Order: sequence, then structure tokens, then C-alpha cells
Amino acid sequence: MQAFLVGGAVRDQLLNRPVTEKDWVVIGETPASMQRMGFRPVGKDFPVFLHPQTHEEYALARTERKTAPGYKGFTVHAAPDVTLEEDLIRRDLTINAMAMTPDGTIIDPYSGQQDLAQGILRHVSPAFAEDPVRILRIARFAARYANLNFTVAAETLTLMQDMVQAGEVNHLVPERVWAELYKALNEQSPSAFFHTLKACGALVNVFPEIAALFGVPQPPQYHPEIDTGIHTLLSLDQAARLSPLPEVRFAALVHDLGKALSPKATLPHHHGHETKGLPLLANLCDRLRVPNAFKTLAQQVMQYHTHSHRVTELKASTLTDLLTSLGAFKPTSNLSAFLVACEADAKGRTGLEHHPYPQADYIKRAATAATAIDTATVLNSELQGAHIGEAIRRLRIQAVTNVINSEKTLQLFS
Repeated sequence: MQAFLVGGAVRDQLLNRPVTEKDWVVIGETPASMQRMGFRPVGKDFPVFLHPQTHEEYALARTERKTAPGYKGFTVHAAPDVTLEEDLIRRDLTINAMAMTPDGTIIDPYSGQQDLAQGILRHVSPAFAEDPVRILRIARFAARYANLNFTVAAETLTLMQDMVQAGEVNHLVPERVWAELYKALNEQSPSAFFHTLKACGALVNVFPEIAALFGVPQPPQYHPEIDTGIHTLLSLDQAARLSPLPEVRFAALVHDLGKALSPKATLPHHHGHETKGLPLLANLCDRLRVPNAFKTLAQQVMQYHTHSHRVTELKASTLTDLLTSLGAFKPTSNLSAFLVACEADAKGRTGLEHHPYPQADYIKRAATAATAIDTATVLNSELQGAHIGEAIRRLRIQAVTNVINSEKTLQLFS
């Protein structure tokens, strides 16, 4: 059997990056011969098998022919006479169209090594234009390799723009959009995903809520970068720097959606944008079928991020109710993730990237104090129903009041 390591495993090995999974292409075999050798079939759309010992994926070499719009509109041909070069040419980028023999020899018919060395994301063939998911994939690779200064080849960007103009991106299904967004959020520089989509014109089709933020001004004394879209992507990268959690990064990405709805007459101010954006967020999450954990944290950050920024101005009762809304008094809560997303928002401003965010510790101290109250007297009293909850709330407010007073005392003598 002729088997070649292909795709990301070869690329990442050449970049000295960890290889997380290995995919193999098999030349000259049939489904029947693979099964006779003990390989287990798992592919639905084309012949893919799991190795009997390693359980790595082995796919028969194949070609594809476009038959309908969208990423599923293909006819696949897998047969013993399909060559390795024919299989590799159907791949998206030259850096993903390399193969390696078992002895380590690189087979590179489309100059992937050269593009890898020069930091270029370049399509292999015009067939790139047949699959709209490839626009999202190349944007994701831009996010992965932005720190290595990779750029999209000019001819590839032009091809992507042509695909957008031809309406190919309109055939993207929600599951694939979310899958690629999720992967992009986990990359080192997720903002490059959106910059790439914007450059090719796809952002307004795929993420209209994000696209609408570009060109919307903010007060320069608070936002030296002025543009809300730029601030959004700066916040996203700050979230990536501060937290590995994709939920936090998603919350930072969408926290200011409401600013796109601010009346032009009131710009650059955005009164009430925290609640105006909630329906936009709900629509986005419903459209892309975003998991509830992402949606819940994003809603909390959107609605309450200005509370966090101005926490020292809040009354004890307001801060207590904020902590309750964030679930701070439950065994598990979003408080820590919420505060990191708020910090990312505060630091996602030109020139303010390294400013401290003392609000987080202030809120944590209030939460700790309010959680530590002794509720035994209330629970053992004759109070019933809602009166119990209100009595506990009053105890928490007093605990938060004590924290606020101690903060004022420290500031007085500092």
C-alpha cells in the first residue's frame, strides 16, 4: 500500500509546530482492499478508513467535480488510478498541498514549501473558488499565522472577492460558519480572521453585526482609535492575550454590537448601547446556533460591561444586584470570565493596552465579602418565601457597603 502523510501534519512539521493529528492519502487501493487489510470505513461522502492499530485516518486519493452551489455541491471520484498530484491539487492552499513519504521525503508539486518560507497563503488552483468554506478557512489560517506575518496572496484575495461577488458565501450554512468562527477564536490572533473577511468583502455577508460597527465613531477621549469596528477587534485580541477561553473572546467580540444602532444625531455617543445590542446578539446566536455558554456570557458582558468600568460609582445595592445577575453567589458563576472580558474591552483601545484594570479586584472583593455572610439567622427565622431572599440581599448589601467604605478609607490615607 502506498500511503502518504498529507495536509496540516506536513505543514506544521515544517513550521516546527505541534502535530495534533495525522491524515494519510492512499494511492492505488479500493474500499474492498482497504477492508481486507483491516481498515474500518468511516467516511460518508468519500472513502475514509481508520487504521486498525493507530486509528489515524486514511483516505483514498480522490478528485472532485463541482456540480452545484455551496460546499456540498461536489461529485467525488475515488479510484486506484487517481494520482497523488491529482489528490493534492484539489486542496485549498499550497501550504496544505504537500505530502510526505514514510521516510520523510517531501512531495511538493505546488510550491508549498516556498510559500511557507515566505509566509504566503496562496490557493492551489482555480478550484478554490468552488467551495465558499475556503474563504473562512483562509481567514482562520490568517488568524493562526498572523504572529508569523503571513499574508494572503494578492491573486488569492482577488479570487475571494470574486467569490463574494458571485454569491458563493450566501450558500454557507450556520454550522460551518460557527465551526470556523470557533476555531478562529482559539487562534493566537483572532482579529486577523475578521480583517481577512473584511478585506475580501465577506464580512458583511457572514457577520453583518460586526461589519456594521466599522465607521461608527466613539468619543476620542475614551477611544483614541475612534472607530467602533477597530475597537472591537482590538478588544478581541486583548481577550486572546488575557484568556484561553473562546467564550471570553466571543463576549469581547460582540460586546458593543448596540453601538451600530446609535442615532446619527447623537454620535459619537452611544447612550443605552448595552441593552440595544441584546436583540442583535440574540439574532446572531440563533442564526449561528451558538452554544448557550457563549451566549450567556456574551449577554452578561454586553449588558453590564459599563457597570464594571464604573464600579466605584455604583451604590452598594446596585453592585450587589450586579453580582447576583452574574451568578456570583452560586457554586459556579461567570464572574471571573466576565471580568476578563471587561478588562479586554478596557484595554482594547489605542494606547491603553497596558493600563491596569483595578475594577476587577474591587468587584472580586465585594463578591467575596457578600458570599461570606452568615445566612443561618435568616434561614432559621420565621421569614418565608420572597422575604427570605430579601433579607439575604440586605445582608449582602451591608457586606458590600463595608467593602466600599474600606476602599474609601484606603484611598483617603494612600
